[in-house]
Amino acid sequence: MDSYPKNALGMVRKMTEKGAEQPERAIAFQGAPGANSHLAALDYAPEGLPVPCFAFEDAIDAVKLGTAGSAIIPIENSLHGRVADIHFLLPESGLHIVDEYFMPIRHCLMARSADAEIHTAMSHPQALGQCRHYLRNRGIIPVAYADTAAAAAFVAQQDDPHAAAIAPRLAAQIYGLQPIEDAIEDSPDNITRFVVLAQDAAIPEANGPVMTTFIFEVKNIPAALYKALGGFATNGVNMTKLESYQQGSSFAATRFYADIEGAPGDPAIDRAIAELGFHCNSVRILGTYRQARPRGVIE
Repeated sequence: MDSYPKNALGMVRKMTEKGAEQPERAIAFQGAPGANSHLAALDYAPEGLPVPCFAFEDAIDAVKLGTAGSAIIPIENSLHGRVADIHFLLPESGLHIVDEYFMPIRHCLMARSADAEIHTAMSHPQALGQCRHYLRNRGIIPVAYADTAAAAAFVAQQDDPHAAAIAPRLAAQIYGLQPIEDAIEDSPDNITRFVVLAQDAAIPEANGPVMTTFIFEVKNIPAALYKALGGFATNGVNMTKLESYQQGSSFAATRFYADIEGAPGDPAIDRAIAELGFHCNSVRILGTYRQARPRGVIE
C-alpha cells in the first residue's frame, strides 16, 4: 500500500477498510482511486465496493485470499493492444473468468495549473500509447508510471510547473489538478476490454450468447496448430481471439490464449475441444461467461 503516492494513501486505506467489512461486495482493481479500472468497477458493479490494489497480482491475490469477492482486470485495448498478461496471471491463480466488460476510455491531460506550459506527461504505458500522436504533435515527453490515477496523484504532490498527467477527469477532481484538455486519445473508438475474476466458475444463463476462454499448448511437431484448430472450423465454432506466447526459456513450448463463442456442453464445442486436446500437450479452460461484445458501439 505504501507504494502509492502519499496524497492517495488516505483514500486507498478508506476504500480497503470498507471493502474488508463486506468482502463479498468488494471488487478489486489495479490502480489508485480515480483510475480507469476504478471507473470500470463502479460501472460494472454499481452496488460493489471497489478496492484499489497496486499491481494486477495484488488484485488477484485479494480474490484468492477472500478479501474481495471478485477482481476486474483490463486485458486488451482497441488502440494499443494487450494490457495485462492474463494468460500468465490467471492459470497460476486458480481463479476463473466469470464475466467480461467493455468500457470506452477517455483521457484527460491535467496539471497543477490550467495555463501550464507542459513539457512531460506521466501515465500508465497503455494510456501513453493511446495518446501517442497527441503527445508527439505537441512535443510532450511521455513518462511511464504505475497507473493513470497514481500519476495524477504524483504530479499533484510535486513542485514541477511543467509536468502533467494523463488520467480520467475524475482523477483531477480527486487530487486537485486542473484539466487542460479532454478526450486526447488518438481515436474516439478507444475501448478497453476487462475480465471479471472470481474463485468459483460461472454458469451463464442459457438465454443469451456466451464466451469460453482457454489456453492450450500444441505439440512441437509440424502443422500442430493447423491440426489443433481444424476442429473449430469443421464444427462451425467461431474463434474471436487467438494469441501465442512462449512458456519457459526453450522457445519450443508455444502456448495459445483463445476465446470462442459458445460453451462446453454444446456438442459442436465439445467435439472441437476434444479434437484440440488430441493435438495438444495440454488444454485448460479459464472460464465460460456471458458475452458482452460492444455490438453497435464501435462505428
